[in-house]
Amino acid sequence: MTSYERVLSVFSQKKVDKIPIYHIGFSSKIASLLLGREAYIGGGIQQWREAKALWEGEEAHKEFLQRSLQDALEIAEIFDMDIVRPTYWRLHIKPAKKIDEYTFLYGDENNWHIRRFNPITETFEIVEQYPPKPERSFEDIERDLDKEEEKIERYNPTPKDFNDILMALKVLKNRKAVRVTAGGIQIPVDTIWLEAIYLRPDLIERYINIQVERAIRDITFLSTMGVKFVFGGGDLAGNEGPIYSPATFRRFLLPALKRVTEVCHKLGMFYLFGSDGNLWPISKELFEDSGVDGYYEIDRRAGMDLKKLRSQFPHLTLIGNISSHTLHTGSKTEVIKETLDCIETAKELGGIIVGCSNYITPQTPIENVLAMVETIRKYR
Repeated sequence: MTSYERVLSVFSQKKVDKIPIYHIGFSSKIASLLLGREAYIGGGIQQWREAKALWEGEEAHKEFLQRSLQDALEIAEIFDMDIVRPTYWRLHIKPAKKIDEYTFLYGDENNWHIRRFNPITETFEIVEQYPPKPERSFEDIERDLDKEEEKIERYNPTPKDFNDILMALKVLKNRKAVRVTAGGIQIPVDTIWLEAIYLRPDLIERYINIQVERAIRDITFLSTMGVKFVFGGGDLAGNEGPIYSPATFRRFLLPALKRVTEVCHKLGMFYLFGSDGNLWPISKELFEDSGVDGYYEIDRRAGMDLKKLRSQFPHLTLIGNISSHTLHTGSKTEVIKETLDCIETAKELGGIIVGCSNYITPQTPIENVLAMVETIRKYR
C-alpha cells in the first residue's frame, strides 16, 4: 500500500498492511536535529522567519515558502509518516520596521505592535503595542461581526489561498495523504466570549455562522483540487472537561458541525475534529451525532483512551495518543511503553493512526523522540 491508500483504508474501515503514522507537529529544533540542518518547520519561529523573508523582499519570501514545503515533506519521510503537514504557522503581514535581528514592528504611528522572537521557546509574541489593548465589550464584538459578515458575503477562495496545500498535492501525487487545515468551528475561550454564551447568545450564533459559511466555501473549493482529509475542530476543553457546558455545545456547535460534515460527505471528503482535553462529557454529541469522521489531538493525560474510544465509537478514526508531555518529561522507558501501547491497540482494534498527539516542543530530549521513532519502525 502507498501511504495515501493506507490512510484512506483506515477512514473507510478497511484493513491495512501496517499501522499508519502521523505526528501532529514539530518544533524547529527537533526537526533540525533529525534533518542535520536548520529545518523550516515549527510555530512562532516560522512566523519570525516569514517576517525576515518579507522584510528582505519578494525573492527571499519565495525562497522561504519553497524551503518550508521542502522541509515539511522531508520530515514526513524521515518519520515514515503517512500524512504530511505541508505548512506550519504563518504570518503573512510584512513588518513596517526591523528593530533588530529578533524584533519587528507592525502597523503605523497610530496603531502598532512589536513582536519579538525567543529562540529558546521558538515563540514570536507581541511584547508591546499602541494603543494598549483595551478590554473588549459586546459592542466591540458586534462591530467586528458586522465587518466579518460583509467580508464572508464576498469571500470566494482561490488557489492562492491554499498555495502550500496545492503545491504539496502536486509534488506528492497521492503517495501520501495531505493534512489540510480548514473548517475550524469553535467558540473563543476569552472571558468576553464565554460571558456572551449566556448574556448575548445572538453574538455566538453570528460568529459560528460566519465560520460555517467560510468552512463550506473552503471545503467546496478544496474538493475540486482533490483534497480528501479536512482537519478542523477547535480547542474547547481542559483536563477536567469542556470549558463550556454540554448544553452549550449542543445548542451552538452541534448544528454547525452537522452542516459542515454533511457538505464533506456529499463531496466524498472526511472531516476530522481536533481538541486537547477531556471530551467525554460531550463525546456522544461530538463523535457520533455530529457526523465527524476522525478525532485528532487525542489527549491521553486528560483521560481520552484509545480502547474506550474505539469501543464506544467504532466508526470514528482516531489519530495520535502518544503524549507530547511524556516525550518532553518522561523517561525513555516510559516513551517506549506508551508508544507500544498505541501500536498494540491499533493492531488489535483497527481504525487508528498512531503518533504524537500534539506539538513536540524544543525542550524535548532528542533521545525520547528517537525512542518513539525506533519503536514505531520496529513494531508497526
